[in-house]
Amino acid sequence: MTRHRIDINCDMGESFGAWEKGEDAAMLKIVSSANIACGFHAGDPDIMAKTFALARDRNVAVGAHPGFPDLMGFGRRHIPFSVGEVERLVAYQIGAAQAVSQYVGHPITHVKPHGALGNLAQHDEAVARAICNAIKAVDSSLICLSIALGQQHRIAEQMGLTVVSEIFADRAYTDEGF
Repeated sequence: MTRHRIDINCDMGESFGAWEKGEDAAMLKIVSSANIACGFHAGDPDIMAKTFALARDRNVAVGAHPGFPDLMGFGRRHIPFSVGEVERLVAYQIGAAQAVSQYVGHPITHVKPHGALGNLAQHDEAVARAICNAIKAVDSSLICLSIALGQQHRIAEQMGLTVVSEIFADRAYTDEGF
């Protein structure tokens, strides 16, 4: 008998400053892993620390959720960075998440690109490779959480990273994974 594990995952830590978004404490009662915004599309050091600590207290795995620097568009707008810039943006955000998660005693286990960056990595091989390069360079033991059947999944496997596919239960998909 083959056993499969389903991880219920949620993006969170998306408040910043005095602005609040989401019900992180409530969601942490029902998820098994969480992707924490790293300050570019949402989040800030205080929100990150608070969210990592809440996740630690609920025994919820945490990961970095890097995105384009797009607070006004919530990381949903494609910003035309070079491949090298994307790689450095992702590495920077992983590093921030690692530092803050270590600070509260609940280290990150995975990386999941946010919004427009994650969607771009599904079909743009160069962007997918930049994200995977950043993960591998910063900490190759981190799991690469990737949209199923996308370029990032394929490249992460080729690079020897541990990769886990995600699906959105509330969406319909084509055979190509879109």
